[in-house]
Amino acid sequence: MTSSSGAVATLPSRDTVLAALRVNLQGALLSYSTLHGWPVAVQEGGYLVVTTENLGFVAGDFGPWCTTPTPLTQDTGFKWAVVQAAANDKYKLSDCGNTYVADPWARSYNVDENGEISIIRATTRHFDRWLRVGDAQMEPRTLRVLVPGEPITHVLYVHDGQNLFDRNAIWGGWRLDETAPADMLVVGIDNTGARMDEYTHVQDRISGTLLGGEGDAYADFVKFTVRPLVRDNYGETGPVGVMGSSLGGLISLHMADRHPGDYAFAASLSGTFGWGSIGATIHNPTMMDRYAEHGRQTTVLYLDSGGGGPCADTDSDGVNDDGTGGDNYCETIQLRDVLVSEGYVHAVDLHHWHEPSAEHNEAAWAARVFRPLGIFDGL
Repeated sequence: MTSSSGAVATLPSRDTVLAALRVNLQGALLSYSTLHGWPVAVQEGGYLVVTTENLGFVAGDFGPWCTTPTPLTQDTGFKWAVVQAAANDKYKLSDCGNTYVADPWARSYNVDENGEISIIRATTRHFDRWLRVGDAQMEPRTLRVLVPGEPITHVLYVHDGQNLFDRNAIWGGWRLDETAPADMLVVGIDNTGARMDEYTHVQDRISGTLLGGEGDAYADFVKFTVRPLVRDNYGETGPVGVMGSSLGGLISLHMADRHPGDYAFAASLSGTFGWGSIGATIHNPTMMDRYAEHGRQTTVLYLDSGGGGPCADTDSDGVNDDGTGGDNYCETIQLRDVLVSEGYVHAVDLHHWHEPSAEHNEAAWAARVFRPLGIFDGL
């Protein structure tokens, strides 16, 4: 069996899957999600849909919809149905009255005017989700993958995955599916409650509390756990890039610095480059220090910010973060100048953009993310 994402696995029988669900519902839901993707294609033919929703039918293009829906069979703590469907058929769980619910376990989905809609096996442009991806140091989280409908030429890993595609995300999200080139695979990596720790390369003192410093573990999680999953299921054709905003911009440049040569492109929107020296009584190496120490490398870098100056270093800690500039403008300018001093060349391996007075939020990043996407697509 070849899944919508290209992975090959032997088809299980319907009864084998149902037996596993009866023994350990959540464990079996997750294991079959990882190996096969729900709905699971079964040996007997068709696709097995499983749900814990209190609804009676699977309604979809194969019905069509509630004209002739497929009834769900009640089992031990769950319901199931085998639907006879074709690739790209859409479906939802329903009472065939007024309620239609997307399948929360569906691997593939799209979004229309009625919200998320599940897909049996997608071969056109769509989203895939991978649940509870983690390692020994990083807690599990969801990957949200924008899968092109044509051959992949670039692969971009982006942090704060829950804010990238969802129209209900804070400030309307990034709407990356509207701006990403048609041939680009975009892998959104969800953040967790430990975002401030995971997205920072050293500790800093914030409001008197030491925070951060797990950036090495996060960078290694992406390299050794996330990227192999992507390679196994989609390939990693062409240039590979990484991108994020705020602390996500900081960790993007840290990943490029920690694993030299692994990323052709690293982009930061409003990156928090003063991290390490924000607290008044601490000075750990900032990203300016790191790049000054390690010199020019091969990754093409993109930096931007909104806000504006003036910039100042009144506490003499080496970071120009004491002026009135917002949106990390001053720290971004400082890093840009460090990179130039190390031999980076504007419009070759260093790109910088200032959007005057732009705010520090997803709406502002959505408005200008076409710039780094276009630069990466041109590599």
